[in-house]
Amino acid sequence: MRIAVLADTHDRYPPGLPRRLRGADEIWHLGDVCDPALLAVFEQLGPPLRVVLGNCDWHPGWPRELRLQRDGVRFVLIHAPPARTPHEADVVLHGHTHVPRDETDAHGVRWLNPGCISRPRGGAPPSFAWLSIRPGRFDWRVVPL
Repeated sequence: MRIAVLADTHDRYPPGLPRRLRGADEIWHLGDVCDPALLAVFEQLGPPLRVVLGNCDWHPGWPRELRLQRDGVRFVLIHAPPARTPHEADVVLHGHTHVPRDETDAHGVRWLNPGCISRPRGGAPPSFAWLSIRPGRFDWRVVPL
C-alpha cells in the first residue's frame, strides 16, 4: 500500500502536485487545508482522501484526530503534534510546524511530518511524503518539490 501524505496547503499547492500523487492507494492530509474546495483536485484522483482538522480549518466534517490501522501498523493522524505520545500508536503523523520530521521517541513511537506544501520553514523546500506500508512495517520518504 502506498499513501501520499501532505500537510499545510493553506489554499495552494504547486501545479504539478496532483500528477505526482497518481498511483497513491490513499491520500492523507494532515490539516490546514483552509478552503475545502482545494481538495477537489485530489478527490478526483480516485483514492480515498482522509483529512484532519488544522488550526486554520473550519470544516465541520473533519475530525481533529484520526486513528487508522494499515497492515498491522497503528497510525494517529493529527495536525499539531500532541504534547504526549498517544496511547496505542506506532506512528504519529502531524503537520503544523511546516518542517519535515522523522524521529522515534523513548516509547518507540515514530513521529513523522511530511513538511509543508505552501510555506515551508527552516530552509526546507515545499514537500510531501510517500508512506509505503507492508505487513507490520513501513517506509517513509519525504519528497521535495
